[in-house]
Parts: sequence; C-alpha cells; structure tokens
Amino acid sequence: MTKFLLASLPLIALSSAVLAAPNYDTDAPIAYMTDLSSGAVLFEKNADKPIPPASMAKMMTVYVAFDLISKGELKLEDKIRVNEATWKKWNNQGSTMFLGLGDEVSVEDLLHGIVTLSGNDACVVLAEGIAGTEEAFVELMNKRAKELGMTNSRFGNTNGWPDEGRTMVTARDLGILGAASANQFPKLYKDFYGQDEFAWNGITQSNRNPLIGRVAGADGLKTGHTEEAGYGFAGSAEQKGRRIVSVLAGLNSYGGRIEESVKFMNWGFNAWQQKALFKKGTRVQYADVQLGDSSSVSLIAPKDLFITLPKVSDGDITMKIRYDGPIKAPIAQGQAIAQLVVTTTDAGVQSIPLVAGEAVGEAGFFDRIWAGLKSLLGLA
Repeated sequence: MTKFLLASLPLIALSSAVLAAPNYDTDAPIAYMTDLSSGAVLFEKNADKPIPPASMAKMMTVYVAFDLISKGELKLEDKIRVNEATWKKWNNQGSTMFLGLGDEVSVEDLLHGIVTLSGNDACVVLAEGIAGTEEAFVELMNKRAKELGMTNSRFGNTNGWPDEGRTMVTARDLGILGAASANQFPKLYKDFYGQDEFAWNGITQSNRNPLIGRVAGADGLKTGHTEEAGYGFAGSAEQKGRRIVSVLAGLNSYGGRIEESVKFMNWGFNAWQQKALFKKGTRVQYADVQLGDSSSVSLIAPKDLFITLPKVSDGDITMKIRYDGPIKAPIAQGQAIAQLVVTTTDAGVQSIPLVAGEAVGEAGFFDRIWAGLKSLLGLA
C-alpha cells in the first residue's frame, strides 16, 4: 500500500512560491531539459517522439564502457587491435578518429575518440574489443537502456549510423542517459567529457560541442547529425553545483544548432533558480516498518536536497512523503525507501529520494507471532 504523509518540514521550505513556469520558444521540433539537482523537468516539446539519434547514440556506448570500468571488468589501459574488416568499413565513413589498420589502441584513447571526436570507427573497435562483436555489444546497450528506464529507445548499432530505423530514441530517454552518465560515474564523466580537442595518429580534431567556450560550466554531452535526423545535441553544464541536461533534435543547420543550444541552456540557468530544502543527513520524517526489530525507520536526505523554481515566484509549495508501506524488514542503512514529493503551482511535481537513516533487522520469532495476533484482532 502506498502511503502519503504530510511531512513536518521547516517553514522556510514551505513559504516559497511559484508563478507560471517561464515561457520558452524554440525552433527545434524536439526539445527537453531537466535539472539534475532536483529532478525537475524544465521544458519538454515532443520529448517522447521516437527519433533517429545519429551520433547521440554514442552516449550509450560510452555509458556501457563507464559501467564496465566502474565494476572492474574493463580497464582504461586495456589495448584493442583494429582489425581489417572494421578498418575498411569505418576508416572513412562519417566522423572518424583516424584509427590505422592494426593499431593497438587503449580503451582510454578510444573513449576520447568517441566523446571528443565522435569517431564512428572508435565505437565499433571498442565494442568488438569488449564484447567480441558489435552485435553482442549492442545487446549490452539495450540491456542497460532498459535498466535505466529508457522505455522508448532501442539501439541497433554503436555509433548511430542510419540503420533503417532499428536505432531510435527519444529526447526524454537521452536526458535520462545524460543524467545517469554524470551522476553514476562522476570521475569518468569529468575525465572524458568537456575536452577541447584530441589527437590520434598526428591528427588533432576539436570537440564539436556547441556549448564549450560559450556557456559557463559546459562539459557534455554529444552532437549528432545525419540527413534523416537533422542536427541534434544533448548538452550538459554545471554552475554553482547545479547541473542541467538538455536535448535538442531535428534542427536544420549546423549554425542553428549552435545558436539554439546556447540559448536553451542559458534559459535553463537564468529563468530558473535552485532552492535548498534539506542538508545531507537531515531526518525528514519516519516510515512505518513491518515485522522489524523497530516499528519505524527514519527517512534521511542522502545528499543536499533542492527544488527548482522560476526566478520570479509568488505561490505555495506542498510537500509529502510517499512510500510503499509499511516497509518490510530487513532494511539496510542508506537504502532508498521513500520519496519526498514536492508540488508547485506550475513547476510540476518533483520527486526526490529519501533513504533509511539506520538499519532495521527482522523481528524475532515471538515478536512476529505477537504482531500477527495484533493484526488478527485489529489491534495493530
């Protein structure tokens, strides 16, 4: 049973206010923006329409590699050899890292070749080195996409090359992927995204990211362009601890992508503000526990918690605690067991995870019998 509790929250959090969400007009037929500090969706336009991602698909290739590295199943120094068939197909096919036939390339260099140079060849070589074939690696991509909740996306190759519609994504799903890349792998994200340029085989190429050098704190994520997809861009920037992920797709020119990407990201930072709710470790509420050695567990902020509001505000905020309960023991300390649900007049609903402040073990034999009797007698 899902429970909603009105939380006993500080007045400073409840006295904030909201007007209508700030207006934004974009030439992009598809657009999406989310604030990672709160999870708030700041803008969406056809965000769930399936689209060919072009090179934005490479974000998933990189995410899979990051995941394997974080688990110790792949090392940055591992070397992968460029085989003849892959070199013949990809050495001059679209964006390239200019890998040479027979090159022994480290995973680290291949990731730079994908993230900074958008190398189609680097994607396939990395995939083959990890999974044996590109097809086997694509299975990993689709598995990870499903785990992330990218419910309307599927991948047919590693680099987004047109494949008769097998590879399709949505702007919302790319936003989920961008957020997961930055949140789950912060060090790897910092090490690979946001580089100005990269060189291989004596050829230096610049990062095509339209935000770098134009928006403060810009570091990610990936451009994309094919004739069928138009010009797209999944972007990310962080300012004063606040990270925004944006997605634009279907633009009709290279210059238009630059102009719209910069304007969109600046709007996200300038038209909206971040408001602090709770410091990391603050006890927000309690939740009921079933068959535990304690009848309740404290709900704790796992990090500094914020909501995102328009810069100009004048209205009310309501907050509730939501969880499926009573929560069955055992419960581990730090386990995500509830949501802080914040509702504002026009800024939407923002759900923020809360975790268990302490471990709760299972009740002993006699305690379980007594709990069962109380329930049977209607005393619970």
